[in-house]
Amino acid sequence: MSDDLSELWQRQWPKGPPLADDLKHAYHDRWVRFHSLPGSKRYPGHDVEYDIVLHRYNTVLAELFSGEEVRIVTADWSGTSEPPPLSARHALWNPGARHWTSVRTDEHETDPEFITYIHLYVSRSPWRSGLVDDLLRAVADDVTGRVMVTSLSFDRVYHPYDGGADILLPTTDERDALKCRHADWLSAHPLGL
Repeated sequence: MSDDLSELWQRQWPKGPPLADDLKHAYHDRWVRFHSLPGSKRYPGHDVEYDIVLHRYNTVLAELFSGEEVRIVTADWSGTSEPPPLSARHALWNPGARHWTSVRTDEHETDPEFITYIHLYVSRSPWRSGLVDDLLRAVADDVTGRVMVTSLSFDRVYHPYDGGADILLPTTDERDALKCRHADWLSAHPLGL
């Protein structure tokens, strides 16, 4: 499975490893960022704000994946290339996930004490609203990161982070149409950050 997934990833995103937060730089013309809360507030502080965050996440996810199966990718970190067993919290957030690949994040580091690997775990499920709400809440609270929800072919990538979501689409036109539908969720930053 992992070789096939890595090959699929490379076919769609040859300029980078399967780390969505790096792709916005390599594929800026196919990337858009939406903020999770009005006024670009980063973290929800009460139930009403959590409702807004989940509504925004699920609205875009439904537009991208309604009626389809998705891949759910979660991450764990360690100082070795050997992936740790899926932790209990990751098993809760991503049931049935299996190790896909490991990516060294600091290619130039020579001190073994500071070498870090990101281990990616993937599962597959039919999309439905609310499918990953527990995971999305953990992301919104900065309890976990490097999460992706993708199409089976990886041509559409939804990467939530604490404060919003980065979306990568197959074409600039598709990106622009999505931006127009949710223009009030865009950042005021000139680079869209």
